[in-house]
Amino acid sequence: MIDLRSDTVTKPTFAMREAMAKAEVGDDVYGEDPTVNRLEHMAAELLGKEAGLFVPSGVMGNQLCIRLHTRPGDEVIVESTSHLIRYEGGSASSLSGVQLTCVPGVRGILEQELVRAAIRSRDVHNPPTTLLCLEQTHNSGGGAVYPLSVIERLSEVARSAQLALHLDGARLFNAVAATGVAAADYARPFDTISFCLSKALGAPVGSLIVSDRDRVSKLRRLRKIFGGGMRQVGILAAAGIYALDHHITRLKEDHQNAKRLAQLLESIPTVSCHAAEVETNMVLFHVTDHSSTTHELLSQCEQAGVLMNAVGDRRFRVVTHLDVSAADIEVAGQVFSNMLTPMKK
Repeated sequence: MIDLRSDTVTKPTFAMREAMAKAEVGDDVYGEDPTVNRLEHMAAELLGKEAGLFVPSGVMGNQLCIRLHTRPGDEVIVESTSHLIRYEGGSASSLSGVQLTCVPGVRGILEQELVRAAIRSRDVHNPPTTLLCLEQTHNSGGGAVYPLSVIERLSEVARSAQLALHLDGARLFNAVAATGVAAADYARPFDTISFCLSKALGAPVGSLIVSDRDRVSKLRRLRKIFGGGMRQVGILAAAGIYALDHHITRLKEDHQNAKRLAQLLESIPTVSCHAAEVETNMVLFHVTDHSSTTHELLSQCEQAGVLMNAVGDRRFRVVTHLDVSAADIEVAGQVFSNMLTPMKK
């Protein structure tokens, strides 16, 4: 089975499992797990910040940062299709008592003037706008890369209004691989940055938050409040260290595979796909033929050996990753051609 549903489905490589098995561990809540400490230091150094914090998931990483930067009743500006609004279960309102204001972007990328217009005036009727969150790369935007120049302009808008800045950098290193811009350069404008180990980097679990020491100290306490304090978790941290050491440079392979798959999809008459928009490891496409439902198309492709996710009516997302080879892409392209081409009457 060729699993293109997400880059979260990857399994640890043998070498990663070996590193996990050999990990030196201690009680991380006491700060005594040497492998976790090494991972946190490594992440902070890589992103040019003072300190890091290992957390169980990307959602927890984002939500801890929202809690850090806000008070109940505050307002947070997010892009209207961001992970924070679509895939985090309403956690910002549940856990931090804030409301999210959704600003539409182009493939997830916000425009300076629209963000400026969304910032509330200081009035007793308005919730205080205190935080701007961006996403790199943008999931619902098809893996679109936030250009550094745009981030810097949005940062100027936020700073002029005294807003904090958080980056949901779940796939930050895909942006690094696609552009050659250093992770520290992308991270510089932000007060907090979270990134996932368990997506394109191929670790089985975990995310990191990086920031200055004072904020990370506060985040560590918040992590405990949120139930994220872990014990001999160096076994998992070792997988993260291995991923950062070995899986960043290979992300370009995933991008090449995604581009190739987009080109194959683009050649199918009943498919609308824009290969030129594929920047990283995601491809969005729309089946324009109405003879099969979304569910039927998913089922037909699964029976032929390819898994993918639907993101709308006959609209789909496929994601390349560590466990998908160039040969798999050719097979998947043929499956899509076989399934979809006959629909053209």
